[in-house]
Amino acid sequence: MLNEKIAAMLNDQINKELYSAYLYLDFADYYADEGLDGFANWYEVQAKEERDHAFMIRRYLLDNGHRVVLGAIAKPDKTFGSHLDPLEAGYAHEQYVTSLITDIYHEAFGQKDYRTMQFLDWFIKEQGEEETNADDMIKKFKLFGADAKGLYALNQELAARTYAPSTTGPAM
Repeated sequence: MLNEKIAAMLNDQINKELYSAYLYLDFADYYADEGLDGFANWYEVQAKEERDHAFMIRRYLLDNGHRVVLGAIAKPDKTFGSHLDPLEAGYAHEQYVTSLITDIYHEAFGQKDYRTMQFLDWFIKEQGEEETNADDMIKKFKLFGADAKGLYALNQELAARTYAPSTTGPAM
């Protein structure tokens, strides 16, 4: 049986993942307004992935006999003064989400809840990839973003990203 504290933390994580989706949609809207449709696309795909993460956690709770209680999703409150701002906010947000997943893992370890630890292994690996991707976006923007042709090429690269549901993550 899943420990109540771990179940509550996972339930809260569903809300955090859905907030992440909202946040990334907000980033996409900012970039769309700025005429950077490739950046907007990249964050739209990112929002779908975050939604998927929420559904994976939801399924895990349901499969382990816990009722899911959905909370209100906070409105993103970021304002941006430059095209770099959402990228930096995205990186900081991924680091925050990593800390949340780590906290749940730590609690599961303390409870000797090996099943939840195994479930979270995928999320830990995913967060490493998310942080790397966010950091890479910042580096590329800093290298090419100040040059109109470089920004155009980077925007085109990001426009090519497509959404594909995870085939390696926990089942939804």
